[in-house]
Amino acid sequence: MKKSNFILAILLIIAGLVPNDILAQTLKRPVIAVLHVDVQGLYDAPEQAGNMLRLELEKLETMEVIDKYDVFYLLKEKQIEVKGCYGKQCLVEAGKAIKAEKMLMGSVEKYGNSILITLRLFDVEKASMEKSLVREYLYLPEQVQLMLRLAVRELFGLKNEDFIVQQLTKKNTQETFLNNPAFSQVKRLRSDGPRMGLTLFTGEIATRLQEQVISGGFDVIPMMFQFGYQFEKQYLNEGKFQGLFEFIPMVTGMDQSLFLPSFSILHGIRNNKNGWEFAFGPTFKAISQAEGYFDNGIWKLKNDLTSPEQVTIKRLDSRGQHELRTGFVIACGKTFRSGKMNIPLNAYFVPRKDGMQFGLSFGFNAKNE
Repeated sequence: MKKSNFILAILLIIAGLVPNDILAQTLKRPVIAVLHVDVQGLYDAPEQAGNMLRLELEKLETMEVIDKYDVFYLLKEKQIEVKGCYGKQCLVEAGKAIKAEKMLMGSVEKYGNSILITLRLFDVEKASMEKSLVREYLYLPEQVQLMLRLAVRELFGLKNEDFIVQQLTKKNTQETFLNNPAFSQVKRLRSDGPRMGLTLFTGEIATRLQEQVISGGFDVIPMMFQFGYQFEKQYLNEGKFQGLFEFIPMVTGMDQSLFLPSFSILHGIRNNKNGWEFAFGPTFKAISQAEGYFDNGIWKLKNDLTSPEQVTIKRLDSRGQHELRTGFVIACGKTFRSGKMNIPLNAYFVPRKDGMQFGLSFGFNAKNE
């Protein structure tokens, strides 16, 4: 005999030994009914809140919940007014009229900056309250049904997930779609796209840029136009904030017949809602430098060295070779929205001992995720 057939045979034998009335009584679920839920200070109507409570009660599948249409039909026949029926005497009378064994009453009330949910379970035959529950939640009207679900489960001895309970009861918990309705609605703001703007050099660098070419200068104004493109990679997006890396190749000085390429890698944080961001990271530039020395305040190249004991240094020089020079960028900015268009505006500076570099750039795109 197969194992499944053997188990079935055992069950049939047991069922035959147990009297039918005892078996039926064991399998019978208590009949329960829900009328309206008393709602104060919230937008939900008592009928709507009552439907929510009834639905959460049905999800437990531990009791036979009387259909709302049957409830209201029978009460109308008995001329019992459902509206305002929240007290024990009214509920017991209504329960007897619709032949319910138990009546569940609920109230949802705005209490300061909280939502107070009260549940009371009445035994119709004994005309007494069997159990009650009062719970205080954060003021999140959009989560009233979830609050009712937690309260109903707790009333009937079922365990709720601690994470969900904390999200709806503790103020300083991590922001999620449960305690911040706008959490899932905030789209990731993207600011990648073309960049253009002005950069200004100060200090010794500015002086060197303005010097004549014959002495190794560049004979240019230390304020130059620059353009490039920003690529960005998001690695974190939680609620209103995102963490990202920004990769920005730029070319500076073409308005003054110079070609100064640079590449910056920034690590930043951005607010998806208002567009503010802050970022920092290294920058790499190709600039002309030459090795030389100062002779009575006059800059001379190493090739002109007359004394082997003369100390030489590397300096910005238009006669030299292009070399890689590193720096550190600190930037902040804000992205403005106009319809589907994003217009990022950023300011930055690069600190150096021989002079600061400041810059202002803007761009545009039409990207949102």
